[in-house]
Amino acid sequence: MILLGITGGIAAYKACDIVSTLKKETEVQVIMTASATKFVTPLTFQVLSTNKVYTDMFDEHIPSQINHIDLGKKAKVFVIVPGSATTIARIANGLADDMLSAIALALPKHVKKLIAPAMNVEMFTKEITQRNLKTLEEFGYKIIPPREKLLACGDIGMGALAKNEVIIDEIRNSYREH
Repeated sequence: MILLGITGGIAAYKACDIVSTLKKETEVQVIMTASATKFVTPLTFQVLSTNKVYTDMFDEHIPSQINHIDLGKKAKVFVIVPGSATTIARIANGLADDMLSAIALALPKHVKKLIAPAMNVEMFTKEITQRNLKTLEEFGYKIIPPREKLLACGDIGMGALAKNEVIIDEIRNSYREH
């Protein structure tokens, strides 16, 4: 199973195509941050994945199951698309204050971890963001680098989400390696 985390940012809509493509090959389970739901609704990803979309760490319907633990145990690959500066910082600093960061912290060691950052060029190039990305690499995350182009905010520079084909290829490669 692929666990796909979606964070808040204009690039969140691009994850729709990723889910649709990967669903043809394997099970895809989507987790969204509260900010992500402002850009694309959970219903969209529910329809595309044919699975419940998790947004709330405390929404536990089965008493014997702790979702932020059990979902990670079932996963072969955990990927975050797009990776916002906020979520990157949360995970790099061990915070588990939402469903996505709690899953990231509770992942078993065997799960392949990827993140595709997407944000404004100024946010992406800041030392703190770069340090957080290096920390994630040290913790075993593969970073799928953003592209340099005209961003949604009108700035030009590094920060645009990698092309979907690149992200999908990285996910497939990680899935096969598992």
